Amino acid sequence: QVQLVESGGGLVRPGGSLRLSCAASAFTFSSYRMRWYRQAPGNQREWVATVTRDGSTTYADPVKGRFTISRDNAKKTAYLQMNSLTPEDTAVYYCNAFLLSNRAYDFWGQGTQVTVSS
Repeated sequence: QVQLVESGGGLVRPGGSLRLSCAASAFTFSSYRMRWYRQAPGNQREWVATVTRDGSTTYADPVKGRFTISRDNAKKTAYLQMNSLTPEDTAVYYCNAFLLSNRAYDFWGQGTQVTVSS
């Protein structure tokens, strides 16, 4: 059974850091593009960052320069290092695995809560 399990969320003060992890199982992790999304209360889910199979990364403007996405194919895990956090970063963060082959393969985790507050 395909699974993506996020961890590492929590409560952090403004200016603090968190590292999210996304552990994958039951699919060929290294073939997939990995992405992080987030959804704040009352808002639509928004894209945060992407790391491709070859390690190329892209970021949404609000997190550029503060967040770093990475992957470890041997551990089948993706990461999101979040620095200089602000209350506007408060959201549920979701991990996504995507592959376009003969069809689209699109898997989601259950989400992890990140709350930035003093």
